[in-house]
Amino acid sequence: MGIFVVFEGPDGSGKSTACQAVYDHYRAQGLRVLHSREPGGTPIGEMIRQILLDPKNKAMGLRTEALLYAASRAQHVEEKIRPFLEEGGLVLSERYVFSSLVYQGMARGLGLEGVQAINDFAIQGVKADLTLYLDPGEASSFHRILDRDLDRLELEGEDFNQGVRAHYMVLAQQKRNEMTFIDATLPKDQVAQACIDAIEEKRREKK
Repeated sequence: MGIFVVFEGPDGSGKSTACQAVYDHYRAQGLRVLHSREPGGTPIGEMIRQILLDPKNKAMGLRTEALLYAASRAQHVEEKIRPFLEEGGLVLSERYVFSSLVYQGMARGLGLEGVQAINDFAIQGVKADLTLYLDPGEASSFHRILDRDLDRLELEGEDFNQGVRAHYMVLAQQKRNEMTFIDATLPKDQVAQACIDAIEEKRREKK
């Protein structure tokens, strides 16, 4: 089996930048590596992503939102993640189950138990080997996304984004053995290197 690495963090924490840098690093080494994202990662998942993030869908219910994220994830696991891991590859995913626990379970108030249950059904035992939490620190990272059109969740505003970070910290403390903290306030190259170092440690463990 391969190694499954997830990049987590609030909007603007630098997940995409770090994930791309790590992907480029391992591609240059000739490793079989997949860079994907959630929601999305597959044609069906990307269509679900458009529904989820379209600012016009203001009427979307909270449970509908949680179920759509889980549906996109189920397709992602079945079509991309599991087959790639079975072939011994390295999977890098921007977001996974922790995002749903934080955003829908905690920030949306749906509760961790129910959100965990629908995601357990979705992923069918495919869990991350390593979850990298990119922590933006006390300062807000929301300004980093203001130079683009904001999606439905980003339009919730800075207070919501700061609340998400606080929930990430609570969940990370509860699941310390499942999450590795990365200081996202460091320069981009140092953030990427910290991610690579953590992945290399995990690769050594799995040999």
